[in-house]
Amino acid sequence: MKTIEINERKVISQEREVHYRIYLPDGYEDDADQSWPLVVFLHGAGQRGADSAVLELHGPPKEAAAGRSFPFILLAPQCSEDTVWIMQKELVMSLIGDIRQQYSVDAQRIYLTGLSMGGFGTWEIAMEHPDVFAAIMPVCGGGMSWRLNNLLDKPIWTFHGAKDTVVPILYTDEMVRALKALGNPAKYTVYPDAEHDCWTEVYRREDVYAWLLSHVNPNK
Repeated sequence: MKTIEINERKVISQEREVHYRIYLPDGYEDDADQSWPLVVFLHGAGQRGADSAVLELHGPPKEAAAGRSFPFILLAPQCSEDTVWIMQKELVMSLIGDIRQQYSVDAQRIYLTGLSMGGFGTWEIAMEHPDVFAAIMPVCGGGMSWRLNNLLDKPIWTFHGAKDTVVPILYTDEMVRALKALGNPAKYTVYPDAEHDCWTEVYRREDVYAWLLSHVNPNK
């Protein structure tokens, strides 16, 4: 992605501050009337802190930093060292609200994805705020499967490595079983030879981004 802007400003929310990076797509400034999809990426536990440069070690920010072009705004917040994403739900939502005010975001095309700790955060935040996201893509995460009734109609594609010993695959297995029991035909991709890091392969794919962008939120 040819980055127009990387933003490391701090946003005060609920008496806390959050570091983040935002990547704008090629052509963003060409048409003031155009609105763009927004993909929100939640990193894993190893990128917590106050140095947003580490966000480019994994996931879509890594792809963007390497020069990959995405047809959407990419937002990557950073979780502080003393907490986890599932405890920072409202901080993430507050930042998304700020970004929607500052940039030309299409409210019908906001997507959430994350890996490991960010995968858990993706499940939890989507269950807490199901009307905000057009689709979600948790990677090697898990969550409270008894709350999945909030995501009955949500397009979901989730991933896990079969040999993961950090977050065992049973976490995602349980989420998918519960979704299918509720009637949600969630997509589930297992990498049979992958350990915890299945995300490198996931986020370098072309089809995952096309799948996200194919969904429009009917609630907006």
